[in-house]
Amino acid sequence: MKTIFAVDDNRINLLITEEVLSNHYEVITMISASVMFELLDEVIPDLILLDIMMPDIDGFAALKRLKGDKRFAHIPVIFLTGKKDNDAEVLAFEMGVTDFMSKPFSAPILLNRVKMILHIEEIVSERLQKLLQEQNNGEMSD
Repeated sequence: MKTIFAVDDNRINLLITEEVLSNHYEVITMISASVMFELLDEVIPDLILLDIMMPDIDGFAALKRLKGDKRFAHIPVIFLTGKKDNDAEVLAFEMGVTDFMSKPFSAPILLNRVKMILHIEEIVSERLQKLLQEQNNGEMSD
């Protein structure tokens, strides 16, 4: 089962997120990016749902840190925010966020976006594995 980290300083948002996704994924909720970075030493999730506005480390600082670390740079991140800000959305995509959703979010839309992103990641990973295997087989026959 794929693992999703949900990081938000609002416990109600975490409960809703867990309720929406837990039938399909292992959802690990946490109330801060600091907690997330501690847990990343033990668990590498398949996707991270990350609130932007948090008191200790905001979503942008957390995203920058994730993308700057080769162990975590590949993890897709969906920003969740209650603030509608086109400049923030553009910056988020420039920094490498995979998707951007406004809160309150629609449960079916969140579930479908998570499914779609994880499916795309699976396809890319399978194709990469196949290419590497073909490359290795080609090198062995030379």
